[in-house]
Amino acid sequence: MTINVTKSFLPPFEEYQEAIKGIWENTWLTNNGPLVRKLEGQLKEYLGVENLLYVGNGTIALQIAVKALELKGEIITTPFSYCATTTAILWENLKPVFVDIEPDTFNIDANLIEAAITEKTSAILATHVYGRPCDVEKIDQIAKKYNLKVIYDGAHSFGATYKGKSVLSYGDVSTCSFHATKVFHTIEGGSVVSNDKDLHTKLELYRSFGHRGDDYYSVGINAKNSEFHAAMGLCNLPKVEDIIDKRRIISEKYDALLNWEKLKRPTQSIAEFEYNYAYYPIILPSEGKLFEVTEALQKEDITPRRYFYPSLNQLPYLDFYNPCPVSESYSLRALSLPLFYDLDLNDVEKISTIINQTL
Repeated sequence: MTINVTKSFLPPFEEYQEAIKGIWENTWLTNNGPLVRKLEGQLKEYLGVENLLYVGNGTIALQIAVKALELKGEIITTPFSYCATTTAILWENLKPVFVDIEPDTFNIDANLIEAAITEKTSAILATHVYGRPCDVEKIDQIAKKYNLKVIYDGAHSFGATYKGKSVLSYGDVSTCSFHATKVFHTIEGGSVVSNDKDLHTKLELYRSFGHRGDDYYSVGINAKNSEFHAAMGLCNLPKVEDIIDKRRIISEKYDALLNWEKLKRPTQSIAEFEYNYAYYPIILPSEGKLFEVTEALQKEDITPRRYFYPSLNQLPYLDFYNPCPVSESYSLRALSLPLFYDLDLNDVEKISTIINQTL
């Protein structure tokens, strides 16, 4: 049996069937239906946030956040993330300015941000890489000093907390992905969390073409999600704590078995942080070793993933280059290992043995 880097959690079929039964009774399929509104309410309660919108995916969440904040010119961002973080900036005809990452957390190095600020800078868009929080205090201080907005790409952060609050509660806007591969998913989906009611209203209009009924207020786009996707979320949300706990056990098994004299992993020294075990990345000694390990695993029908690759400052469609040596090095050597709810611990042992022997 093939072991993929991830496997989507699915609730019992009967639960989902029961959740969608009402859709046949009321024929309300989309356009802010009752299940979407119910899910939004439950997500706000789970995350402890006041303003949350459920949207079509994590990328559109970033795009409407950039648009709603009326950002101009340049946005300081991380080169070590999925391409959507950068393309959301480019999509709005703004320039990403890349700042290198911390060697330990793999997050944007807040100590390098200030030097990258120019008169054209309007915001900082940072990713909580693999669900581990950025230095939110230092980034907030810099943003206030230079009157910048802060957006956090929290695609990996659902269920992670810092200082007793959801990691998604920090910044002017925080986005999340509920893609099928995530700790909590709605098949496709995402969210936008904002700390300002007026901004929330603006985002809500942008999500649905900029109008309510026959009253038109602004430009907008179709960022809505369906009742069927919301139903999946309603079934999965009560199971998140159990999913995270199972992922923790698997992660700790990798921790105990892998050869850390030859490997590196992200670490977080801050207190009051609770992880959601979103991914299990390792940094190999070289890109050559990454290829060797990948080939050895694939021979046993085990599929890891290069994540993240490439370093975003090296995307081929950029017409400029900001050197980011740490990110560039890590992106060549980063490999995410299989991690999902019901991964057998014997398979974790097998994967670890193959990696250690190849090293």
